[in-house]
Amino acid sequence: MTAAMVEHQQDSEGRPWDYLLHTWQELDVPEGWRAEIDEGQIVLVPPPHAHHNGIADLVQQCLYRGLPDGLGIYQTLGVHVTPLDKLYVPDLVVMPRELIVAADPDTSDPMDAADALLIVEITSKGNAREDRTKKYRAYARAGVPMYLLIDRFDTRGAMATLFTEPNEDGTFKRSDAVPLGKPLTLPEPFGTTLPTDGFPV
Repeated sequence: MTAAMVEHQQDSEGRPWDYLLHTWQELDVPEGWRAEIDEGQIVLVPPPHAHHNGIADLVQQCLYRGLPDGLGIYQTLGVHVTPLDKLYVPDLVVMPRELIVAADPDTSDPMDAADALLIVEITSKGNAREDRTKKYRAYARAGVPMYLLIDRFDTRGAMATLFTEPNEDGTFKRSDAVPLGKPLTLPEPFGTTLPTDGFPV
C-alpha cells in the first residue's frame, strides 16, 4: 500500500488518525523498510546504507556500556508523537524496559514518544532534511529529553548534535554539536562520552 492510497481517509467514525494507525498496523512492509505516519499519510522509508547501520551499531555499543538498569535500547520501535499525530520509527530509542514488557502482546500499537529518554536519528541522503526539521520539531513537541542527530550530510561537514531541554513550541533550548571524529558527551542518565571517530562517513 502506498502513501497516496491512505492519505486523507478516515475510519468509520471519522477519525483519520485511527484509520491511519489501523492501516499502519496491517501493512506488510518489505524486510528492511519502515513505515511511518507523517502529514496525514503513510510513508515508506527504504533500507539504509550499510554505513548508516554501522553508525547505529557503534552508538548502541557505547550506550550499553553505561546504560542504567531498567532501560533498554530498541531498533525499529514505532513511537507516537501524540501532540501531532505522527508516528516515526527512529534508528534507536532508549526507553524503560517495563513499558515494553507491559505493551499489549495482541497489538502492534506504537509506544508514546514522551516515554523515551533518548531518540537517535542517523541521516541518509534522502531523509536528512526531515530529520533536521520535522523530526526535530516533533520530538521537541513530544517532550523527548534528548534527541541525538547524527548528520553525515550537514553542509558544515558530518556532525553529531545532541539536543536537550525540549520546548512545547517545537524547539530544544540546548544543542551540543561536534564534527564527526570528536567525542560527544551524553549527560545523565547515561553519563558517558560517545566517540565518533569510528563512524563511517
